[in-house]
Amino acid sequence: MNSPSAASHPVAADVRRLTLNPAEGVRASSRRRLPLVISLFTLVALALPVFAAPGWKAGLAKAVITPEKAVWLAGYGSKRAPDGKLHDLWMKALALEDAEGRRVVLITSDFQGVPKVMSDRVFEQLQRQFKLERAQVMFTFSHNHCGPRLGDDLVDYYPIEAAQVALVEEYTALMVTNCVAMVGESLARLAPANLQQGEGKATFAVNRRNNKEAEVPGIIARGEPLKGPVDHSVPVLTVTRPGGKLEAVLFGYACHPTTLSFLTWCGDYPGFAQLAIEQAHPGAMAMFVNTCGGDQNPLPRRSVELCERYGKMLAAGVEEALRQPLKPVSSGLRTAFEMIDLPYLKTVSREELEAAVKETNAIRARWATRMLQELDRRKQFPDAYPYPVHAWRLGTEMLIIGMGAETVVDYALRFKREFGPGTWVMGYADDMIAYIPSRRVWEEGGYEGGTFLFEYGRPAFRWAGNIEDRIAASVHKLAQQVGAVKAAK
Repeated sequence: MNSPSAASHPVAADVRRLTLNPAEGVRASSRRRLPLVISLFTLVALALPVFAAPGWKAGLAKAVITPEKAVWLAGYGSKRAPDGKLHDLWMKALALEDAEGRRVVLITSDFQGVPKVMSDRVFEQLQRQFKLERAQVMFTFSHNHCGPRLGDDLVDYYPIEAAQVALVEEYTALMVTNCVAMVGESLARLAPANLQQGEGKATFAVNRRNNKEAEVPGIIARGEPLKGPVDHSVPVLTVTRPGGKLEAVLFGYACHPTTLSFLTWCGDYPGFAQLAIEQAHPGAMAMFVNTCGGDQNPLPRRSVELCERYGKMLAAGVEEALRQPLKPVSSGLRTAFEMIDLPYLKTVSREELEAAVKETNAIRARWATRMLQELDRRKQFPDAYPYPVHAWRLGTEMLIIGMGAETVVDYALRFKREFGPGTWVMGYADDMIAYIPSRRVWEEGGYEGGTFLFEYGRPAFRWAGNIEDRIAASVHKLAQQVGAVKAAK
């Protein structure tokens, strides 16, 4: 919250009234003598801590990430050479510092997926240049399918072309450099700020596991309910300067940015939402995080008109939150982080790979060929994958849980229920690993929970069935470390 000015604070006003006219002060002193002197000093002593009360500092920076060269678009399992630009793509940084000097940086981006081979380089350089430890940084990505390839993310999706491999390596290295520089800018711009939180709503996300895409328009037209769990909440965090200027709006939503499947650079619905918010609030920076949309799609889809509509619907959800009384977030930062092992159900065998090489599924054949080469080098595959889990406590009002990869909506619903209001649950952080199913989704199988890990380049077809338990145990441990208390049942 703003520290009151000397003119507006009630204690300060009394001091000001007594000291504006020295002669009046002397006459008053002759009548009251020593008690007034003591009272005056008492008033000043009470007022000074209020004037000097420290709070948040915030710094912001952003960088255009639209490729200048013909890096292919990521996702959808094919060669996707770009044919133009609908609007620019961005990555953005929000740096926060509490009254004790503790810092965090949240990076948001319009990337489809940031792989570990890229984010690890960013984290290493941030530690070396700015002394930011891994617990202090989250590198999130919207999972936009109209954004560029990076590193080895979904590497087996694409035909192997030497020129494209070189372009991707060059672009990825440039993005590492630009990201580190952007974070440095955000830290250099740290200045007093107030944080407030609220929540709106947007309803275009549909559980794609429980509703067939072709049937959704008819279901909506008939006014029938769609099936399956969803999270239509739009969490909002604002950054304002002491004078009241809105500096940034961070918001989230649980849904795939897959409205569009064309070959044009575009931020999909999150890109349109950010543009709409920034147009409504000139000078403010809008930042989007994908909460837990691994099994959620914008439906119906496949047109720019629908994409713009969903962006405006999401922006309207943000505006709904901004119109309500927002809740101040008190100063104070605590962070915790760990990498946990997510086990595979079974690593793939050489015999299975040799059979897969001959399959007509191009992604599976490329994966099998690459895995055989890796097996020749390593002799044995690891039986688990390192998975990043974050917990940030902002003041006493907010708990931010950050998890890697494509978490399904069950994780957001579970942890918000367990930790109560003020809980943000974000997937798509630090590493684009694969789908991360809940136990329910794993038991049901299908694309998000079944035997499709090969598409993400893992040496297995499926996760073990206990990964939700492992992730939940980590979240609970880290939440306890940062002082979060479970909500009463």
